[in-house]
Amino acid sequence: MPKLSLGPILYYWDRDTLFDFYEKIAATPVDIVYLGETVCSKRRLMRDQDWLEIANRLKNAGKQVVLSTLTLIEANSELSKLKSICKNEQYTVEANDMAAVNLLSGEHSFVTGPAINIYNSRTLKLLSKQGLKRWVFPVELSRDTLADMQNARPEGVETEVFIYGRLPLAFSARCFTARYHNLQKDDCQLRCIDDPDGLLMSTREDNPFLVINGIQTQSAKSCNLVTEIDDMKQLGVDILRISPQSKSTVDIINIFHACLHNKKSIQDAIDELESLSPTGTCNGYWHGGAGMESVEQHLKDELTEKL
Repeated sequence: MPKLSLGPILYYWDRDTLFDFYEKIAATPVDIVYLGETVCSKRRLMRDQDWLEIANRLKNAGKQVVLSTLTLIEANSELSKLKSICKNEQYTVEANDMAAVNLLSGEHSFVTGPAINIYNSRTLKLLSKQGLKRWVFPVELSRDTLADMQNARPEGVETEVFIYGRLPLAFSARCFTARYHNLQKDDCQLRCIDDPDGLLMSTREDNPFLVINGIQTQSAKSCNLVTEIDDMKQLGVDILRISPQSKSTVDIINIFHACLHNKKSIQDAIDELESLSPTGTCNGYWHGGAGMESVEQHLKDELTEKL
């Protein structure tokens, strides 16, 4: 039976909100919780000691805790912080860039996040020799690619799949949120704290397109692979990752937990998750198509056109 994980919060929330959020998460059936800032080093409302306090609380609640690192390292101060995280002896580290992988290699076992481009079994085998214990399947790859890689997966390496949430698509040295507010990156005034789920970008036809979150670009729609749970079990996926959002994260965790234990029908889950997703859902990448597509809806549209 796959376990449930809660990925790192990708947005800038204030300290009290974070403590309240993780207090609620401690009471949920999620098995693994990833903690830490992965997007922007200027988000400093949480001190290292604050993260460790939350980590200890979650550990005492029976959760496995993993400390996540920045995805884009641009300054010596960020490298120093990264080294500090990688040297910790208490918690496993999720490496989100190759600098973290190099620091952890041969020293500690580690997890790779979705930004590490593990696209083939050769890369997986190489990293397993360096200490990889779990990898997060890149969000842009398909089910068929995962099946091939699972067949060649090294012994002792777990596979985690991003099953719900806005997809992390790209990172840039530019800060898109600062640019939106006509501010320089170095004087951004931390405006991203005003948008707890990022800034939505729409097309001229007013269709949701992307979300900007500081230096990160996300999908506007939330990836939802609840219909693929049984297939993932067959593929030997070990962990299913939910990405936090500002509202309804606890409800989303409970829905997936109920589906995993056959206490809720998939159709009910689809309807409930659609209502909890701010701008709808998608699953195109999993099926080898455009990421923003919803394959089931696409097939329905084709059938309607034929009729």
